[in-house]
Amino acid sequence: MEEHRTPFAALDDQADQLRAALIAYLDATAADAEIRRMRAEALALLDPRPGERLLDAGCGAGEVARQLGAAVGPGGEVVGLDLSRDAIAVADSRSGGPPVRYLTGDVAALDFPDGYFDGVRTERVLQHLPEPDRAIAELARVTRPGGRLCAIDTDWSSLCFEGVAPALVEGLRAEAEAAGMRLGTAGRQLRGRLVRAGLVDLRVRAVTLVFTDPAAGAQVLPMLRRGDLPGPPGMSPRVLADFQAAVDAAAAADAFLAALTMWIAVGTVAGPPPEART
Repeated sequence: MEEHRTPFAALDDQADQLRAALIAYLDATAADAEIRRMRAEALALLDPRPGERLLDAGCGAGEVARQLGAAVGPGGEVVGLDLSRDAIAVADSRSGGPPVRYLTGDVAALDFPDGYFDGVRTERVLQHLPEPDRAIAELARVTRPGGRLCAIDTDWSSLCFEGVAPALVEGLRAEAEAAGMRLGTAGRQLRGRLVRAGLVDLRVRAVTLVFTDPAAGAQVLPMLRRGDLPGPPGMSPRVLADFQAAVDAAAAADAFLAALTMWIAVGTVAGPPPEART
Protein backbone atom coordinates (compact mmCIF):
# COMPACT_ATOMS: atom_id res chain seq x y z
CA MET A 1 0.00 0.00 0.00
CA GLU A 2 1.30 3.47 -0.85
CA GLU A 3 2.30 5.45 2.23
CA HIS A 4 -0.23 8.18 2.91
CA ARG A 5 1.29 11.60 3.38
CA THR A 6 -0.74 14.09 5.34
CA PRO A 7 -0.72 17.71 4.09
CA PHE A 8 1.55 18.63 7.02
CA ALA A 9 4.11 16.06 5.84
CA ALA A 10 4.21 17.72 2.40
CA LEU A 11 3.31 21.32 3.18
CA ASP A 12 5.32 22.87 0.36
CA ASP A 13 3.53 20.68 -2.20
CA GLN A 14 0.06 22.02 -1.39
CA ALA A 15 -1.86 24.60 -3.38
CA ASP A 16 -1.35 28.18 -2.20
CA GLN A 17 -4.75 28.46 -0.53
CA LEU A 18 -4.41 25.20 1.40
CA ARG A 19 -0.81 25.98 2.36
CA ALA A 20 -1.91 29.33 3.81
CA ALA A 21 -4.78 27.60 5.63
CA LEU A 22 -2.40 25.04 7.14
CA ILE A 23 -0.11 27.80 8.43
CA ALA A 24 -3.18 29.54 9.85
CA TYR A 25 -4.12 26.27 11.56
CA LEU A 26 -0.66 26.09 13.17
CA ASP A 27 -1.12 29.66 14.41
CA ALA A 28 -4.58 28.95 15.78
CA THR A 29 -3.34 25.83 17.54
CA ALA A 30 -0.44 27.75 19.09
CA ALA A 31 -2.89 30.33 20.45
CA ASP A 32 -5.21 27.73 21.99
CA ALA A 33 -5.30 27.74 25.80
CA GLU A 34 -5.27 23.94 26.06
CA ILE A 35 -2.25 23.61 23.77
CA ARG A 36 -0.48 26.34 25.74
CA ARG A 37 -1.19 24.42 28.95
CA MET A 38 0.26 21.23 27.45
CA ARG A 39 3.30 23.08 26.12
CA ALA A 40 3.97 24.69 29.48
CA GLU A 41 4.13 21.25 31.10
CA ALA A 42 6.43 19.98 28.33
CA LEU A 43 8.67 23.03 28.68
CA ALA A 44 9.01 22.44 32.42
CA LEU A 45 10.02 18.83 31.78
CA LEU A 46 12.57 19.82 29.13
CA ASP A 47 13.91 22.46 31.55
CA PRO A 48 15.80 24.77 29.14
CA ARG A 49 18.66 26.63 30.82
CA PRO A 50 20.63 29.79 30.08
CA GLY A 51 23.54 29.21 27.72
CA GLU A 52 22.29 25.90 26.32
CA ARG A 53 22.11 24.82 22.68
CA LEU A 54 18.65 23.43 21.85
CA LEU A 55 16.86 21.98 18.82
CA ASP A 56 13.14 22.29 18.03
CA ALA A 57 12.67 19.61 15.36
CA GLY A 58 9.53 20.24 13.34
CA CYS A 59 9.27 23.84 14.52
CA GLY A 60 6.48 24.95 12.19
CA ALA A 61 6.01 28.71 12.49
CA GLY A 62 8.61 28.87 15.27
CA GLU A 63 6.56 29.94 18.29
CA VAL A 64 8.15 27.38 20.66
CA ALA A 65 11.64 27.96 19.24
CA ARG A 66 11.26 31.60 20.21
CA GLN A 67 10.24 30.58 23.74
CA LEU A 68 13.34 28.41 23.94
CA GLY A 69 15.43 31.31 22.70
CA ALA A 70 14.18 33.46 25.55
CA ALA A 71 15.02 30.68 28.01
CA VAL A 72 18.62 30.11 26.84
CA GLY A 73 19.33 33.82 26.49
CA PRO A 74 22.05 35.55 24.47
CA GLY A 75 24.69 33.06 25.59
CA GLY A 76 22.74 30.11 24.15
CA GLU A 77 21.55 28.96 20.75
CA VAL A 78 18.29 27.52 19.44
CA VAL A 79 17.84 25.87 16.06
CA GLY A 80 14.30 25.65 14.70
CA LEU A 81 14.19 22.98 12.00
CA ASP A 82 11.36 22.01 9.69
CA LEU A 83 11.00 20.01 6.49
CA SER A 84 8.89 22.80 4.98
CA ARG A 85 10.65 25.74 3.36
CA ASP A 86 7.42 27.72 3.60
CA ALA A 87 7.07 27.13 7.34
CA ILE A 88 10.70 28.12 7.88
CA ALA A 89 10.17 31.31 5.85
CA VAL A 90 7.21 32.22 8.08
CA ALA A 91 9.16 31.40 11.25
CA ASP A 92 12.17 33.40 10.11
CA SER A 93 10.01 36.40 9.25
CA ARG A 94 8.73 36.43 12.84
CA SER A 95 12.06 35.84 14.50
CA GLY A 96 13.48 38.37 16.90
CA GLY A 97 16.97 37.35 15.80
CA PRO A 98 19.63 35.61 17.88
CA PRO A 99 19.83 33.22 19.60
CA VAL A 100 17.25 31.53 17.30
CA ARG A 101 18.06 30.46 13.76
CA TYR A 102 15.83 28.50 11.39
CA LEU A 103 16.86 25.73 8.98
CA THR A 104 15.14 23.32 6.63
CA GLY A 105 15.94 19.68 7.25
CA ASP A 106 14.67 16.15 7.77
CA VAL A 107 14.21 15.06 11.38
CA ALA A 108 15.11 11.50 10.33
CA ALA A 109 18.41 12.58 8.72
CA LEU A 110 19.82 15.48 10.71
CA ASP A 111 22.84 17.38 9.45
CA PHE A 112 24.42 17.92 12.87
CA PRO A 113 27.35 16.17 14.57
CA ASP A 114 26.87 13.69 17.40
CA GLY A 115 26.14 15.30 20.76
CA TYR A 116 25.71 18.79 19.30
CA PHE A 117 22.71 19.82 21.41
CA ASP A 118 22.08 20.00 25.14
CA GLY A 119 18.41 19.28 24.58
CA VAL A 120 15.96 18.61 21.75
CA ARG A 121 12.20 18.61 21.41
CA THR A 122 9.78 17.47 18.75
CA GLU A 123 6.03 18.02 18.82
CA ARG A 124 3.33 16.35 16.70
CA VAL A 125 5.90 15.26 14.12
CA LEU A 126 6.26 11.50 14.63
CA GLN A 127 2.61 10.83 13.76
CA HIS A 128 3.38 11.99 10.20
CA LEU A 129 6.52 9.88 9.69
CA PRO A 130 6.80 6.39 8.17
CA GLU A 131 9.75 5.50 10.48
CA PRO A 132 9.31 7.27 13.83
CA ASP A 133 11.98 5.19 15.57
CA ARG A 134 14.54 6.37 13.04
CA ALA A 135 13.69 9.98 13.86
CA ILE A 136 13.99 9.35 17.62
CA ALA A 137 17.37 7.68 17.07
CA GLU A 138 18.55 10.75 15.14
CA LEU A 139 17.32 13.13 17.81
CA ALA A 140 19.13 11.08 20.44
CA ARG A 141 22.30 10.98 18.32
CA VAL A 142 22.58 14.77 18.12
CA THR A 143 21.93 15.17 21.87
CA ARG A 144 24.95 15.08 24.17
CA PRO A 145 25.22 12.43 26.90
CA GLY A 146 23.30 13.75 29.86
CA GLY A 147 21.16 15.93 27.59
CA ARG A 148 17.36 15.74 27.36
CA LEU A 149 15.04 14.63 24.59
CA CYS A 150 11.39 15.73 24.78
CA ALA A 151 8.87 14.14 22.41
CA ILE A 152 5.23 15.21 22.26
CA ASP A 153 2.49 13.65 20.19
CA THR A 154 -1.23 13.09 19.89
CA ASP A 155 -3.23 9.98 20.69
CA TRP A 156 -5.92 10.50 18.07
CA SER A 157 -7.63 7.24 19.05
CA SER A 158 -8.51 8.94 22.37
CA LEU A 159 -10.63 11.59 20.64
CA CYS A 160 -14.17 11.54 21.98
CA PHE A 161 -17.31 13.67 21.81
CA GLU A 162 -20.28 14.10 24.13
CA GLY A 163 -23.58 15.47 22.94
CA VAL A 164 -23.18 14.01 19.43
CA ALA A 165 -24.81 10.73 18.48
CA PRO A 166 -22.23 7.90 18.62
CA ALA A 167 -23.22 6.74 15.16
CA LEU A 168 -22.27 10.12 13.71
CA VAL A 169 -18.91 10.07 15.51
CA GLU A 170 -18.16 6.54 14.33
CA GLY A 171 -19.21 7.45 10.80
CA LEU A 172 -16.80 10.37 10.81
CA ARG A 173 -14.01 8.17 12.19
CA ALA A 174 -14.59 5.48 9.55
CA GLU A 175 -14.62 8.05 6.74
CA ALA A 176 -11.43 9.65 8.01
CA GLU A 177 -9.61 6.32 8.23
CA ALA A 178 -10.83 5.29 4.78
CA ALA A 179 -9.54 8.61 3.43
CA GLY A 180 -6.09 7.94 4.88
CA MET A 181 -6.14 10.04 8.06
CA ARG A 182 -4.06 8.51 10.82
CA LEU A 183 -6.27 8.23 13.89
CA GLY A 184 -3.56 6.32 15.65
CA THR A 185 -1.72 6.02 18.92
CA ALA A 186 1.47 7.99 18.27
CA GLY A 187 1.30 9.67 21.67
CA ARG A 188 1.11 6.58 23.84
CA GLN A 189 3.94 4.98 21.83
CA LEU A 190 6.47 7.68 22.80
CA ARG A 191 7.77 6.02 25.95
CA GLY A 192 8.48 2.77 24.14
CA ARG A 193 10.31 4.62 21.38
CA LEU A 194 12.55 6.39 23.89
CA VAL A 195 13.25 3.09 25.66
CA ARG A 196 14.26 1.46 22.36
CA ALA A 197 16.54 4.42 21.62
CA GLY A 198 18.37 3.80 24.91
CA LEU A 199 17.24 6.87 26.84
CA VAL A 200 17.12 6.73 30.62
CA ASP A 201 15.41 8.57 33.50
CA LEU A 202 12.15 8.66 31.55
CA ARG A 203 9.28 10.91 32.60
CA VAL A 204 5.91 10.57 30.91
CA ARG A 205 2.81 12.75 31.16
CA ALA A 206 -0.65 12.42 29.63
CA VAL A 207 -2.38 15.77 29.12
CA THR A 208 -6.04 15.66 28.15
CA LEU A 209 -7.31 18.67 26.23
CA VAL A 210 -10.96 19.45 26.94
CA PHE A 211 -13.23 21.66 24.84
CA THR A 212 -16.80 22.65 25.66
CA ASP A 213 -17.06 25.22 22.87
CA PRO A 214 -16.80 24.00 19.26
CA ALA A 215 -15.22 27.28 18.16
CA ALA A 216 -12.42 26.82 20.69
CA GLY A 217 -12.09 23.15 19.80
CA ALA A 218 -11.80 24.05 16.12
CA GLN A 219 -8.40 25.60 16.84
CA VAL A 220 -7.10 22.07 17.44
CA LEU A 221 -9.61 19.60 15.96
CA PRO A 222 -9.80 19.90 12.13
CA MET A 223 -13.20 18.22 11.91
CA LEU A 224 -14.68 21.19 13.77
CA ARG A 225 -13.22 23.80 11.45
CA ARG A 226 -15.40 25.42 8.82
CA GLY A 227 -14.51 26.73 5.39
CA ASP A 228 -10.76 27.24 5.22
CA LEU A 229 -9.55 23.66 5.72
CA PRO A 230 -11.30 21.05 3.56
CA GLY A 231 -11.96 17.58 4.85
CA PRO A 232 -9.47 14.86 3.95
CA PRO A 233 -9.60 13.71 0.31
CA GLY A 234 -12.19 11.01 -0.07
CA MET A 235 -14.25 11.98 2.98
CA SER A 236 -17.92 12.34 2.21
CA PRO A 237 -19.04 15.99 2.52
CA ARG A 238 -22.40 14.69 3.70
CA VAL A 239 -20.86 12.74 6.61
CA LEU A 240 -18.88 15.80 7.68
CA ALA A 241 -21.90 18.10 7.31
CA ASP A 242 -24.13 15.78 9.37
CA PHE A 243 -21.49 15.60 12.10
CA GLN A 244 -21.04 19.38 12.21
CA ALA A 245 -24.81 19.94 12.31
CA ALA A 246 -25.00 17.65 15.34
CA VAL A 247 -22.12 19.57 16.95
CA ASP A 248 -24.00 22.84 16.41
CA ALA A 249 -27.15 21.38 17.98
CA ALA A 250 -25.19 20.11 20.98
CA ALA A 251 -23.53 23.49 21.44
CA ALA A 252 -26.89 25.27 21.30
CA ALA A 253 -28.13 22.98 24.10
CA ASP A 254 -24.89 23.47 26.08
CA ALA A 255 -24.32 19.71 25.77
CA PHE A 256 -21.12 19.69 23.69
CA LEU A 257 -17.82 18.32 24.94
CA ALA A 258 -14.74 17.06 23.10
CA ALA A 259 -11.57 15.61 24.62
CA LEU A 260 -8.24 14.53 23.20
CA THR A 261 -5.16 13.22 25.01
CA MET A 262 -1.64 14.28 24.13
CA TRP A 263 1.47 12.62 25.58
CA ILE A 264 4.82 14.05 26.64
CA ALA A 265 7.84 11.79 27.08
CA VAL A 266 11.20 13.12 28.23
CA GLY A 267 14.36 11.07 28.61
CA THR A 268 18.07 11.57 29.20
CA VAL A 269 20.71 10.41 26.74
CA ALA A 270 22.84 7.83 28.52
CA GLY A 271 26.53 8.36 29.22
CA PRO A 272 28.66 10.77 31.21
CA PRO A 273 28.12 14.43 30.28
CA PRO A 274 31.03 16.00 28.41
CA GLU A 275 33.08 18.85 29.79
CA ALA A 276 31.33 22.21 29.67
CA ARG A 277 31.64 24.07 26.36
CA THR A 278 33.87 27.11 26.34
